[in-house]
Amino acid sequence: MTKAIMIQGTGSNVGKSMIVAGIIRACVRRGMAVRPFKPQNMSNNAAVTADGGEIGRAQALQARAAGVDPHTDMNPVLLKPQSSTGAQVIVQGQIAGQQDAAAFGKNKATLMPAVLKSFRRLAGQCELIVVEGAGSPAETNLRGGDIANMGFASAASVPVILMGDIDRGGVIAQIVGSQAVMDADDNALIRGFAVNKFRGDRSLFDAGRDDIVRRTGWPSLGVIPWFEEAHRLPAEDVMDLPARSRSAGRGCVIAVPRLPRISNFDDLDPLAAEPGVDLRIIMPGTPLPAETDLVLLVGSKATIADLAVLRAEGWDIDIAAHIRRGGRVLGLCGGYQMLGNSIADPHGIEGSPATVKGLGHLDVDTVMAPLKHLSVKQGAHPASCTALSGYEIHIGETTGPDTNRAWLQFGETPEGAASRTGAVQGCYMHGLFSSDSFRAAYLAELGVQSSLQFEDGVEETLDALADHVEEFFDIDLMLELAGEV
Repeated sequence: MTKAIMIQGTGSNVGKSMIVAGIIRACVRRGMAVRPFKPQNMSNNAAVTADGGEIGRAQALQARAAGVDPHTDMNPVLLKPQSSTGAQVIVQGQIAGQQDAAAFGKNKATLMPAVLKSFRRLAGQCELIVVEGAGSPAETNLRGGDIANMGFASAASVPVILMGDIDRGGVIAQIVGSQAVMDADDNALIRGFAVNKFRGDRSLFDAGRDDIVRRTGWPSLGVIPWFEEAHRLPAEDVMDLPARSRSAGRGCVIAVPRLPRISNFDDLDPLAAEPGVDLRIIMPGTPLPAETDLVLLVGSKATIADLAVLRAEGWDIDIAAHIRRGGRVLGLCGGYQMLGNSIADPHGIEGSPATVKGLGHLDVDTVMAPLKHLSVKQGAHPASCTALSGYEIHIGETTGPDTNRAWLQFGETPEGAASRTGAVQGCYMHGLFSSDSFRAAYLAELGVQSSLQFEDGVEETLDALADHVEEFFDIDLMLELAGEV
């Protein structure tokens, strides 16, 4: 028998992903076989799965909490925004095309069979599925054809716990108002509520909690305090990026321009955890700091468009000045492509067909191609004789003289490019800095002594999160409320 429960939120960024990870780890420690599931996600921070696809980074973290490998069935529909109105659509791990928001709104119901098929496959592998919603079920304009929240819960007969965020204010209205605007059938699926991100004396909210119970008729599963160690877990939402900025005013300064379609920014997490690193997310309207030691250009879902923004902000001038001063630059994936001489998109994969001039700091050229590279790889950094692991998730082929100075090796294949001086480097591999030995060697060149065991820290934080959830969220009641599927 498999049971399922769905955690939906009163809005985006209320902490659903993190709490689901904590619930999963807590249930695994009780001896249960658990799987995460999110019917539809929207994120450019994706993870590559062992079965050769991609899913949202949060579901990969939740799989880790469950002690299993990430699988495409855990997030069957992933939307990767490429513009203000359009996104690449990933179905069961593979590209299914590009759609603007209006077209997706009309067609999303056609994806429900794939969503349910993935859900049922997972149900055959475990005792409990913890499902995460997306956004809010109270967005009545999106209810028709919904596959992310109540549409899925109804189709799969999964009970729901509604979670509010007290940190942003108005949590009573968030929860009570959600019930007020949803129809009777959807409200009947909700079995209880919880309040997340509380700061201070929880007893001060007892009356508020009881008022929600009185107004909705739903039981409370808990008022969960702010989890102070949340920054040690990989972020899914781009809104979490500023929290990665240490700005400690000491140590090696790594500057990361915040571009609109930034992707796979989990590359920053190990650096943000380093005590000797002053990681700074540089927001629009702010120049790159003159004291920067390393400029890090991370991935982008729309490389040509983000390159135009980089130039509009004047960061191209700052980068050139940084290099003249002897500073270092590292480009990962889309950032690597930007550092070359040109980027061509003849098929219009990321927008209108175009060829644009790159920053010109690496003697390479990139051509976008329909084939998407998705793989998990083990490799080495020959200069330091350190092993590393990484993953590819990109569209485009990069060639040119500077690839003859490849600075990474994956199997028999050289990877990356470097300038003649070695001050500018690029590669397609993500996840490099999660490898402790490589990260220590790389940072040593910047004057940082590292002894951090990053992956151990993630595991410790997941256990601490499970302790936190066990203390403040009623898991026993949740398991009682879960439904058979």
